[in-house]
Amino acid sequence: MSETNIRLKGSTVFLYGSIGLPAAMFGYPIAIWLPVFYSQELGVSLAAVGTMIMLARLTDMVTDPLIGLFSDHHRARMGRRKPFMLAGLPILVLGVFMLFMPKQFGAESVGSLHLVLWVSIMFLGATLILIPYAAWGAELSPDYHERSRITAVREIFVLVGLLLSAVIPAVVEYFSDGSVGKILEAMAWSIVVLMPILVVLVVWRVAEPEAVEHRKVPLKEGLRLVVKNGPMMRILLIILIVTSGEAFRNALSIFFMGEVIGIDNRGTLFLYYFGSGLLAIPFWLWLGRQIGKHRAFAACMCTVSIISVSTYFLGAGDVGLFTLLFIAKGMCFGGLQFLPLSMLADVVDVDTARSRGKRAGTFFAISGMTAKLATAFGTGISLNVVAFFGFDPRTPSGPEELQWLALCYTIVPAVFFLGALWLTWNYPLTEKRQARLRAMIERRNLRLTKV
Repeated sequence: MSETNIRLKGSTVFLYGSIGLPAAMFGYPIAIWLPVFYSQELGVSLAAVGTMIMLARLTDMVTDPLIGLFSDHHRARMGRRKPFMLAGLPILVLGVFMLFMPKQFGAESVGSLHLVLWVSIMFLGATLILIPYAAWGAELSPDYHERSRITAVREIFVLVGLLLSAVIPAVVEYFSDGSVGKILEAMAWSIVVLMPILVVLVVWRVAEPEAVEHRKVPLKEGLRLVVKNGPMMRILLIILIVTSGEAFRNALSIFFMGEVIGIDNRGTLFLYYFGSGLLAIPFWLWLGRQIGKHRAFAACMCTVSIISVSTYFLGAGDVGLFTLLFIAKGMCFGGLQFLPLSMLADVVDVDTARSRGKRAGTFFAISGMTAKLATAFGTGISLNVVAFFGFDPRTPSGPEELQWLALCYTIVPAVFFLGALWLTWNYPLTEKRQARLRAMIERRNLRLTKV
């Protein structure tokens, strides 16, 4: 049987994807709740919060490619990817505690330096787990649509994690004063319980694909091949633009809901948002099969742009309309998450065919580094821009400050999405081209096994 006809067991795909649940639970609070916590409750200026998160993210420019490279070339009885994931667990747990619950863990003075230190440590632990994890997922199957299935299942767990992250604020808001500190404390305990359990379970029960000897590509040659990989460079640019737009918007979500629309129970809205995203994943998976992943992704971005611009025209008291648009945006969230990652898994085949190496870890590290760079600048710049124009969550805002907040939350992200739209529509790596690449790789692997 050709390897392109092999369908993985549902239990294998399900168990592998489960790590997406706790992985989502530390990304979401950093994007949404952490700026509010450190600026409103701990007294760090909004501009400083944005700058420190941006600086911490820049450390990934070093750690991501190194971990991707090491995991590609590492050899151990348990596999290439698994040792790195296990090593990242204690680092991640410590970072989450010190970042989300600084007072409870003995931090007497919490300021900019504390924030940048512990965000960086938490990011290091996350990188050790998630870069090898993503590369492992690309290697589980060589098939174009099977990769969509693997990525979709993983992103379903991501959305379940985000949904759980949205349930936590809603429950905290209902049973207590709803302070952001209490919300982050509840999230911290959820992460440090779930992540170790699921990582250990997946490492124990899911086998890495059998190693096939591939040529080791020297670093200089490898980088040159990445630059010459047209689909890779295009998907990196798409990820950079789209993630920047999402980060720009996410950092301002809580502020826009409270200050512009006047919503009190903001945590509950994210429950609707991620719930609709979870329900919509089968649609985006279906659409990708009908018109191709890249065109489904383009349709998703076009829809998000329209929703974002429409939100600009809302004002104080438009809670119902905002909720409907927010749910509609949530339905696009799953497509924005898993479609580009599935496209990236196909890009690895272009490199394998040209370099005769197997470097999924390196490629996912480069894409992860690109996404994190975009998140860093999107978050940092958005918070600094609204702060520059006078918005301060610790003091009442005037009409001009709120106008700039609305503009940055709605129009700027739409410009990002539209900028990526034309790059995506004519994306060259289609299902037919990927099938030809896989056939070439299979023939070469068959020759290697006969040697």
